[in-house]
Amino acid sequence: MTREILNPLVSTSTFANGVAGLYFFSGAVGLAYQVLWARMLSLQFGVSIFGVVITAAAFMLGLGIGALVGGCISQRQNSPLRLFAMIEIGVAAYALSLPFILRLVDVGVLQAAPESLAAWYALQLTAALILITLPATAMGIGFPLVLKTIRNTPISLGWIYGLNTCGGALGALLPLLLLPTLGWVMAVWVIALVGALVATLAWRLSRHQPHEAMQNQQQRSSSGFVVSLTLLAYAAVGAAALILEVGWTRLFGMLLLRTEYVMAIILAVFLVGIGVGSLLARHLRARLWFDLLPIVAAICALSSLWFIPPLAGWVEQAEFNSLAAAMLAQGLAIAALTLPVTLLLGAWLPMLSRRLGQDKSIAAVLYGANSIGAAAGALLAGFVLIPWLGTAATIVLAALLLFVAGMAWAARRSWLALPLIAALAWPVLQLPAVNQLLPQQQANSIDLSVHEDALTITHVVERKDGQRLLLADLQRMDASSEPLAVVSQQNQVRLPLLLHPEPKQVLFLGLGTGITASASLPYPDMQRTAVELSQGAINASQAWFAEVNADVAGQMQIVRDDARRFLQTTKQDYDVIIGDLFHPDLVGRSALLSLQQFQRAKSRLADGGLFVQWLALNQFDPGSLQVVLRTFKQVFPDAVMFVDGFRLALVGGVGWQVNIEASLKNLSRLNVTAQDAATGTEGLWSWLGRYWGGVPSSEGAVQGEWAPVIEYHLPRARYRGEMDLVVLVEWLLQQRPHFSQAQQSLAVSKAQSESFERGYVATELALRSWMAELKGDVSQGQRLLQLAYQANPKDRWVSGALADRMFAGLQAMVEQGADPRNALESILYIRADHVEALRALWQLEQADGNPLRADEYRRMLQDLSPLDASLRH
Repeated sequence: MTREILNPLVSTSTFANGVAGLYFFSGAVGLAYQVLWARMLSLQFGVSIFGVVITAAAFMLGLGIGALVGGCISQRQNSPLRLFAMIEIGVAAYALSLPFILRLVDVGVLQAAPESLAAWYALQLTAALILITLPATAMGIGFPLVLKTIRNTPISLGWIYGLNTCGGALGALLPLLLLPTLGWVMAVWVIALVGALVATLAWRLSRHQPHEAMQNQQQRSSSGFVVSLTLLAYAAVGAAALILEVGWTRLFGMLLLRTEYVMAIILAVFLVGIGVGSLLARHLRARLWFDLLPIVAAICALSSLWFIPPLAGWVEQAEFNSLAAAMLAQGLAIAALTLPVTLLLGAWLPMLSRRLGQDKSIAAVLYGANSIGAAAGALLAGFVLIPWLGTAATIVLAALLLFVAGMAWAARRSWLALPLIAALAWPVLQLPAVNQLLPQQQANSIDLSVHEDALTITHVVERKDGQRLLLADLQRMDASSEPLAVVSQQNQVRLPLLLHPEPKQVLFLGLGTGITASASLPYPDMQRTAVELSQGAINASQAWFAEVNADVAGQMQIVRDDARRFLQTTKQDYDVIIGDLFHPDLVGRSALLSLQQFQRAKSRLADGGLFVQWLALNQFDPGSLQVVLRTFKQVFPDAVMFVDGFRLALVGGVGWQVNIEASLKNLSRLNVTAQDAATGTEGLWSWLGRYWGGVPSSEGAVQGEWAPVIEYHLPRARYRGEMDLVVLVEWLLQQRPHFSQAQQSLAVSKAQSESFERGYVATELALRSWMAELKGDVSQGQRLLQLAYQANPKDRWVSGALADRMFAGLQAMVEQGADPRNALESILYIRADHVEALRALWQLEQADGNPLRADEYRRMLQDLSPLDASLRH
């Protein structure tokens, strides 16, 4: 086609096909920009949905304004294709400069330092809208210019609009290939290069525009009132369409891939439907379909909510052997639910143009009105409707708006469908319960609380055993009140506070259930600050988890803010900063493991202060873990590691290093009860024994906010089976220094050597025991565990695992003649807070008529597991 485009003697049809081909790639470039800029704004705001909403709103607003302005400009253009080429090259140049402009704006907004989070978001939103609306307006001007270029050619409006939109679908997916390999900045450069190529070809093609393509054509026009009504109604259709898109992005992003790929896939499917619908519009009988469009569109939009429970069940059961297969299958699932609506949305523009009798000439005005309405719909959905009504009700409202707006062109009898639509809408006004959204994981749970705002959907659910879970967008499953989970969460605080010589000011990056922060309560005169962006989590910590977090929320300052903004704007320095666990492959989360985030944390450390970032080993493959280690070491060159169970702590500081004497002195300030609470009854040497040496050096990429690595690699690694915990732990074991080297690094004295060695050896034996069992060698695992217990019986993970094995074999012991009471008491001798053994003894004493002993065990169980359902009877 390129050779034909550049031939000076081209026919009208060849010229028109060349323009159509260029406009297809122009659409791809424009939507690739949108996805990349949404990713950038998600980083700026710290919330992925904000990036989606603001980018969509700015794009649609710019396209709408541009289409209206371009309609006037195109009338005065003798060479509209040449101006189109200039616009394309101008947008490419702007795209290259936008990252630097946004960084400057970000600095300016931070320097303005608005007090409230809402004011900060408002400033960011305004700046982002302006900066992205500018290039989008230029792109919008291109539409009427292209329409004028092909005005008297065989190319129809539906064909040119459909091609551009289908190109947009391709462009939405393109960043998924570029970002993992090139990073954000280079991906923008590649897209800008493609945009420059489109501009060059358009400029060359403009020289060969056939004369007849510029001729005027008389067309009949409709009355001003009819046009005004149509524009208003079609703007409402645009608003409904973007409300649906934002709602679907929130909904499917929660249920499906749950990675950086979600937004692009949903956008691509949305655009494919609109593009194909536009291409097929010329085959539709206008009178019939104008009556059917509002009814069918509303019903199909509502059906996307009706099919959520079966979709959720399928997602939990489906297994894929690659990320590509998962993306394809889940993309098809999204298409099955949304394509009927988007096909109809795509058909509306060409059909309305024909109805007004002006086809291409009126299309730019219609497109402009629809796009401006869409911008309003995106903002309304993201910042008003979803926080006010919830995601499900917002989608219902969009369906009703589609119906009402579409009735502007339908026969009156179509209103008879309204009762049916209302009947379909009423049962799905609220999202299904968690036990339907996660039918396998939470089959027997009940919803205690649902909080939805512009940022997230937060659930508090209660399982059959009485334990509670805090779920953010259904994606965080580890914030639990279950006793073992409580210990794991509290350990994230125990280690940092033991390593600092005298912690006074502590900052928690994330509050969650508040259980983690509760481990700081044994320390007197401590000032605690938690930064938490989710209001739902804040509410849950105060209302639903107070029984297991010792009401820590009333003993600390809770700041609702983005951690990135807080670290950049606060003037306070902290002795200890703790980075909570999170799933790094979820949308936007990996920025918390970036070079820039670690630098921000370091800048807020007091002299001698330390920062601890926790990582769950089962969420990484060796390559991704090394990326994070390299990144952390670049900021904290003398950083060290500790391993607690299957969790890795990266510890770095400012003028800090492990000092055993200082830690002993810090602990001695507490009374005996507080010391037990501060160490989790394990003692200081168990914790020092989890020392894993310095962060190893390696060559390779680091995780940057503008050059992300792990969030695109981890989903692929998971589907390829590369996230093998055994392989990762084996690699980690190779990094651990010999005991003598560790003893020297920590300056362990001779008097302390035996205690340190017991903790050091027990930690490694425990890991090797678990690895043996993961490999299927149970006997070797049990032998190593027994050795670990002999080395350090205080180690909670060792004694707990041994007690679990004893409890699992309890029935066999009883069958062999052992006394049940003695067997259970022997388990408590190994692990005094073993919940199952305590419950069994409580029930046994009740059955034997020993109320005093039963009450004693019940009180012990109540202290360990206050939400236990068995205690309510």
